[in-house]
Amino acid sequence: MSAHGEAFAAEIWAALDGPPAALASLRFDGAGALPSAFAVTDLAAGSIAAAGVALAEVAGATGSVSVDRRLASFWFAASLRPDGWRLPAPWDPVAGDYPTRDGWIRLHTNAPHHRAAAERVLGTQTDRAGIARAVAGWDKAELEAAILTEGGCAAEMRGLAEWMAHPAGHAVAPEPLVALQPVAGRSPSRWSPRAGRPLANLRVLDLTRVLAGPVATRFLAGFGADVLRIDPPDWDEAPLEPEMTLGKTCARLDLRRAADRAVFEELLAGADVLVHGYRPGALDGLGYGEAARERQSPGLVEVCLDAYGWSGPWAGRRGFDSLVQMSCGIAAAGQDWTQADRPVPLPVQALDQATGYMMAAAVLRLLARRLSDGVGGRARLSLARTAAFLAGAVPAEAAGPLAPETKADLAPEVEATFWGAARRLRPPVSVAHAPMHWTRAARRLGTDAPAWDDAPAPS
Repeated sequence: MSAHGEAFAAEIWAALDGPPAALASLRFDGAGALPSAFAVTDLAAGSIAAAGVALAEVAGATGSVSVDRRLASFWFAASLRPDGWRLPAPWDPVAGDYPTRDGWIRLHTNAPHHRAAAERVLGTQTDRAGIARAVAGWDKAELEAAILTEGGCAAEMRGLAEWMAHPAGHAVAPEPLVALQPVAGRSPSRWSPRAGRPLANLRVLDLTRVLAGPVATRFLAGFGADVLRIDPPDWDEAPLEPEMTLGKTCARLDLRRAADRAVFEELLAGADVLVHGYRPGALDGLGYGEAARERQSPGLVEVCLDAYGWSGPWAGRRGFDSLVQMSCGIAAAGQDWTQADRPVPLPVQALDQATGYMMAAAVLRLLARRLSDGVGGRARLSLARTAAFLAGAVPAEAAGPLAPETKADLAPEVEATFWGAARRLRPPVSVAHAPMHWTRAARRLGTDAPAWDDAPAPS
């Protein structure tokens, strides 16, 4: 495997059915790598590169696409540097890895209802010590099943071989890295790219949560897309909002209310792109299955995400990056690589991040197809399939550490976020004649009205 991400980019581009000649202008810069048993920096560079090449294709940009491997690695961790304030803690106090009687389990309790589900099994706890005492009396598989039954999120640690032998791992392995599906019928695109700001006025309806989907739509917003993120009234992502709402309009709708459903349907009818992270069948349950979406918005480009794949016994299972790393053998391989006495995850949430950039690339490839022949399409990706992609690559070569961050790595502009002034890292990708920048600072979820930026004001 290349130390600079070319092979990762090429495999992703092939999964997107991209023309091989488009990779000729791709260049990678920078040395060093994140410390890991896996080629995480190469994955970062390669996935961002695929999105950059897809953007250049849609924009008709001539010239090179270049990726800074070091900045790509930094962006996979966090891009925002607050000035005089602190980012919220990223994890709930009791989230994390715990030893059971026969191994390790990870509890994901960031959402209040997920913590409540875990505590219905383990009893109400005030701190990690209490959780640890309760977990210690369980076998890992039994505890995982009990928490999932209560509607919570947990994952026992499995090895790579154990995952491949598991029915869920066996089902995910042959799935495409990016599953592309054209839709029936033709519908000319009402949107076309603009010179210099290629995605200006592209309407992207964003129904995603932590973390891959927001990465995808943040990338699209960086090239001018009108990204409208919709969340339910009771959902918050306080630790991630400063990082992931950059460039977006953030509104709330309750799809259990008739008035809000009417607003949503109007937004969907006006969308060019829909990005969502609902599990299989979830939108059908709300009355917005595939047939309904096609009627509402003919020719819609749609990209969706699932944690554990789209086939097999775990297709509908709740999951997050940290849980998938435990399930799929990545945390166990990290433990072996470091000779540690506990699970060792990737140094960044690389499954989320890489899948997000691949989702953005899929949006752009489908847009390119629609611009050429009027046919919309869908794409499906999953964190578990990205995990298999990373785990199947040749282990990272010893590349040495990345050079430490300096002030020169920061963009010159001060971003007036909802929480205070901050600086962003410079973009990790450069596309000739199409600079990446955001015109809207990060904001709290629910700050804005549910409307497209270019919609006429009500009379």
